Amino acid sequence: MITHLRGKLVEKNPTHIIIECAGVGYFVNISLNTFAKIGDSENIQLFTHLQVKEDSHTLFGFAEKSEREIFRLLLSVSGIGSSTARTMLSSLSPAQVRDAIASGDVPTIQGIKGIGAKTAQRVILDLKDKVLKVYDIDELSVQSNNTNKDEALSALEVLGFVRKQAEKVVDKIVGQDPGLSVEDIIKFALKNL
Repeated sequence: MITHLRGKLVEKNPTHIIIECAGVGYFVNISLNTFAKIGDSENIQLFTHLQVKEDSHTLFGFAEKSEREIFRLLLSVSGIGSSTARTMLSSLSPAQVRDAIASGDVPTIQGIKGIGAKTAQRVILDLKDKVLKVYDIDELSVQSNNTNKDEALSALEVLGFVRKQAEKVVDKIVGQDPGLSVEDIIKFALKNL
């Protein structure tokens, strides 16, 4: 019903804002991500999602359309309500949520306050195909795109190291310098294992 609001920012809090449009003040719930993007400009535009329930009409605002789309996708998952979806978008950026779902990254989603392993798995199970389709993501590009990392892990396994331990160390090394050769990754990993 209400797709966006453009008006004067009257009040700004980390969880909500009040925006005046043509003399009417709207109470709009926001995520920390949107809070950070709004800044202190007097005139703003927010993309909105109106949630209608028996006992309330609640307006949610987003600085970008992409955040609103992720919010709506999250609401479609059984067990994810508006407050949980907003918490997810306050803990991670929309792109991080999207990428975590697309790559099946349960630990990232589970790291959000109030989300357990089963809920994280359900979010990924329900939304992975939609996210890959909507954002036209090639599933393989989201997964490990670093063949040097994979080769280094295989070599460390052959050397007798446990894969999980080796993977943690290698991920840290590659995170610091993605351009390392296989040999350098192995050398640094051996120092840290």
